[in-house]
Amino acid sequence: QVQLVESGGGLVQAGGSLRLSCTASGRTAGVYAMAWFRQAPGKEREFVATISSSGGSTLQSDSVKGRFTISRDNAKNTLYLQMNSLKPEDTAVYYCAAGQYSRYLAAYKYWGQGTQVTVSS
Repeated sequence: QVQLVESGGGLVQAGGSLRLSCTASGRTAGVYAMAWFRQAPGKEREFVATISSSGGSTLQSDSVKGRFTISRDNAKNTLYLQMNSLKPEDTAVYYCAAGQYSRYLAAYKYWGQGTQVTVSS
């Protein structure tokens, strides 16, 4: 079993930055790929970025490419999402997930509770 806890969300003006963190606990947390998804009100949960278990490979959605960076520190069992040049359309609840390296939601077995990110215009 893997437990995931997100932090770092909040309210920011358009053009600003935030860094999300996700701390994983559990004996096998380090063997999983980890990802960020987000869900805006009235919309389906969508892929943001993923990183392989070693941290050597990453994928990002086109909507965040060049603005968001995913990284992980396996020594700290922590996943990060650095978000720059934020836009109002980035407003959503952001979820951390652990599972297989993929951009598809079904590949992830473990999920956090989510952290709210609100970008004002």
